[in-house]
Amino acid sequence: METQNLTDYSRIAQAIDYIKINFKKQPALDDVAEKVHLSPFHFQRMFKDWAGVSPKKFLQYLSVEYAKNILKDKQSTLFDAAFETGLSGTSRLHDLFMNIEGMTPGEYKNGGEQLSINYSFAESPFGNLIVASTAKGICYMAFADDEQTAFNHLQQQFPNAQYHQVVDMMQQNALYIFTRDWSQLNQIKLHLKGTPFQLKVWETLLKIPVGNLSTYSAIAQSIDNLGASRAVGSAVGANPVAFLIPCHRIIRSTGEFGQYHWGSTRKAAMIGWEAAQINPEI
Repeated sequence: METQNLTDYSRIAQAIDYIKINFKKQPALDDVAEKVHLSPFHFQRMFKDWAGVSPKKFLQYLSVEYAKNILKDKQSTLFDAAFETGLSGTSRLHDLFMNIEGMTPGEYKNGGEQLSINYSFAESPFGNLIVASTAKGICYMAFADDEQTAFNHLQQQFPNAQYHQVVDMMQQNALYIFTRDWSQLNQIKLHLKGTPFQLKVWETLLKIPVGNLSTYSAIAQSIDNLGASRAVGSAVGANPVAFLIPCHRIIRSTGEFGQYHWGSTRKAAMIGWEAAQINPEI
């Protein structure tokens, strides 16, 4: 991805913030463009290049009404949906592309001293990332607004591991998930430290298709534990691989997007961007 994407995302984030704050006024394209210091023409073109749809269309995906309709639509539930499995379809299930292997206690004991971890920094449609891998798979992915802080957070996960700033094939393959064409994407292997309950929740999140949304209570129901909504919320918040396990697709039952570890604006950007992938403008 080109360096331009990072600058574009910072402007996209500004625009989304402005649109959210002034939602009731339905701001015009000229107003939003002025806010991000671009001409209406350049803003419209930049936004469509980023999202695949116009700002006006994107705005629809950020509404509470749109989210409520997704939650109500029986075709969108985890239990009733007939999922498309064609390789070219971006609505194909995340879990067809993901394989989670839980770390053994021996692998992460003593601060992960047995682990050798490669890490690198990359760009995405939602800002800079740090992505890290063991010999078995991706163990960490997080948004890296500051590289040193991001690396420090990685080290906190496995303080005694050996770290190497190296780009490997597993990392490169994982980054293909940010493209609109998944035909180049091989199965992404995840090698994650988590409790059995956390791993079960993360595996369930993978069943939410691109462009769909779910709630904490629906996830609890799907793992046959109706009283576990709060525990589900904690497991969602502990997701160690941003975007790969799509915790951004979990919203409140009211249709409000709610908070997100990497910021509510980034969550809105992800939800809108994914909705645009399955509802492109012709």
